[in-house]
Amino acid sequence: MSAVPSLPGRPDGSAGSPRPHWTQAQARDIYALPFPELLFQAQSVHRRCFDPAVVETATLLSIKTGGCPEDCGYCSQSAHHRGSVKATKLMEVEAVLAEARRAKAGGATRFCMGAAWRSPKDRYMDVVCAMIEGVKALGMEACVTLGMLTPAQAERLGEAGLDYYNHNIDTSPAFYPQIVTTRTMEDRLETLDRVRAGGIKVCCGGIVGMGETIDDRIAMLVTLADLDEPPESVPLNMWHPIAGTPVMQKAEPVEPIAFVRLVALARILMPRSVVRLSAGRSAMSDELQALCFLAGANSIFTGEVLLTTGNPARDRDATLLGKLGMRAAALPEEDAGLPTPCSPAQRPVAHRPAPATPLAGDTR
Repeated sequence: MSAVPSLPGRPDGSAGSPRPHWTQAQARDIYALPFPELLFQAQSVHRRCFDPAVVETATLLSIKTGGCPEDCGYCSQSAHHRGSVKATKLMEVEAVLAEARRAKAGGATRFCMGAAWRSPKDRYMDVVCAMIEGVKALGMEACVTLGMLTPAQAERLGEAGLDYYNHNIDTSPAFYPQIVTTRTMEDRLETLDRVRAGGIKVCCGGIVGMGETIDDRIAMLVTLADLDEPPESVPLNMWHPIAGTPVMQKAEPVEPIAFVRLVALARILMPRSVVRLSAGRSAMSDELQALCFLAGANSIFTGEVLLTTGNPARDRDATLLGKLGMRAAALPEEDAGLPTPCSPAQRPVAHRPAPATPLAGDTR
């Protein structure tokens, strides 16, 4: 196969090379590569930054469920939707830490805590920080998702030792207003800036299968890749049907190969980011998950529930990884598991493919 020229503006390993920024057209060209070439490029990038046989495992717990004032069209926790889950109070610290201990015993290395808030009230911050400190004392990484933050709240979470803050942008800037009206994409990005200023790593991705186009999915990844610093963790969620939510009226199942293409694109656009298979994995076959790992996914959620939706059982995950000859990452205190992300001088040089033929029938 003949060589193809590198994309303009990509780092070449020389001193002072700028961090790459991507255009929608460049990303679409990569997405549309012949499938074997796309997976080859994604796996090549993946191997430069990570051990391809290691998968990070995380467990997610809803520490405050339901009653959220946001109107996210995909979410069962919104107070706006018919059939939403019943609202609960914030869990007690010890109850959360008991779940964290169970997660650690089950092999999870990161414990993620989610609260259904538009933004946390200051009176809850001491409780949440106690949860974070308790998780850290177990030797696990800690992640929370609490909604939008003030600068002072982000700083307080950083002081508590929080490793990651999850705040997904959900979809493309163009499609976003069709999914959420009680906040804007700019609101989301502002919180990400505050999280960075607080010294916390960013976990940010989105959801596919809500009626968006492939170009929307690509634009979501380009938005993340072109942040001043891309997220260290990028969860890709496949929307799970939830009765009573507005997205039910527009959702369309994601074609499996199209999802693998998206994983590969995320890996190429964000070489140093951990790419997580998140919601929707319970509906994925072993073969589809294996292709996603080959495309550069290297993180999964373990445990039977993700906030309010189902997730594969831990024994199924262990069986799959065993069949693939892969392994779960060790706890941070034992072994980083995943190699140190590649330095700027090691960042891969992406390539522009020949003009792609439109993918027949590939609209969703």
